[in-house]
Amino acid sequence: MKDFDEVVDRKGTYCTQWDYIEDRFGEKDLLPFSISDMDFRSPETIVNALETRLRHGVFGYTRWNHDDYKQSISSWYQKRFSSTIQDEWIVYSPSVIYSISKMIGLLTDEMDHVIIQTPAYDAFYKTIQDNNRIISRNELIYQNGHYSIDFIDLAERLSHEKAKVLLLCSPHNPTGRVWTRIELEKIVALCNEHKVYIISDDIHMDIIYEGNSHIPIIDVMMDTSKVCICSSASKTFNIPGLGGSYLLIPDEQIRTQFLLALKNKDGLSSASILGIEATMTAYNDCEDWVDELVSYLHSNLQIIQDFLEEHLPSLHLTMPNSTYLAWIDVSQLPYSSEQLQAALVQHGKVAIMAGDTYGEGGKHFIRMNVGCPQSKVVEGLQRLKKAIEYLEQQRNN
Repeated sequence: MKDFDEVVDRKGTYCTQWDYIEDRFGEKDLLPFSISDMDFRSPETIVNALETRLRHGVFGYTRWNHDDYKQSISSWYQKRFSSTIQDEWIVYSPSVIYSISKMIGLLTDEMDHVIIQTPAYDAFYKTIQDNNRIISRNELIYQNGHYSIDFIDLAERLSHEKAKVLLLCSPHNPTGRVWTRIELEKIVALCNEHKVYIISDDIHMDIIYEGNSHIPIIDVMMDTSKVCICSSASKTFNIPGLGGSYLLIPDEQIRTQFLLALKNKDGLSSASILGIEATMTAYNDCEDWVDELVSYLHSNLQIIQDFLEEHLPSLHLTMPNSTYLAWIDVSQLPYSSEQLQAALVQHGKVAIMAGDTYGEGGKHFIRMNVGCPQSKVVEGLQRLKKAIEYLEQQRNN
């Protein structure tokens, strides 16, 4: 049984979330709930595998294109999602965002439209814009604490002559939605009708709460030549610093183009040996650890929901279907996003992401990373409460 309550001091490890919090929030020494990695140690099985590899002492150029690596991924999809994928679909990439950027470059021309469902992960905006493509925003419908897809608007955006790619986030960051089979089938039907390619970012696929099931979009497609999935073990097992991700690209021609770009254009064919070892060990030997992690994360979310109901009833958390990101509705507060963020940083001494980081549709939300011990969650909530109490005092004076 993993002790997720253990507090691990990450300061002084060049940690983005803890050591460089000032870069995003303007102040040091804040309690961070920001970037989406976790404060938990990775599974001991992974640590032991890495220690064994380190003791070997030689860290030369490393191949990823072998059965051990590919079969660890394909077996994971079979175990977790009852999804059968072919090993030849699997290709290595240094990161999911690199994969998305490179696929956009291969599949579209400058000024083509890339559709995203907003609010959306902030890196999507940057990647599309800096590839000189046009962001087409399919705003999700928010009603009674629940997000759904506006299929009428989606159909209209897909019908545009410049629409070439739908960048799907499945499960969705930041809202935590897990798309149902019916929703995915509608997406696929519309994209097929308008000949739009689907890039699916599935990096949060393993953190799924009871009553929900992640369905890889490949499983609902008759013709898999118009889809790829980008994912990684990094979010689930807290190993992003080791490097590495992968894609599932069924179409042989597109897969070849990607590999040529990876190796010949960008010179990235040699993988991180530690990232490869960690991924194989995670997928082969750490399934039970993931089940325990998901249970603990759900408890963290429940703590937040209960705390808000008791102490901050103007704030609301709808329990997400997935992810370790609490998407908290602050629309009932009589303060702007700027006022709330200033109070959180300057008076609460807590770093929680402003919802408008993820687009206009997120301006009445904050995003709180709960991938941490429950003691940190409770402390963060107390600081959130302190910040709001300060605002209320100022308003009443």
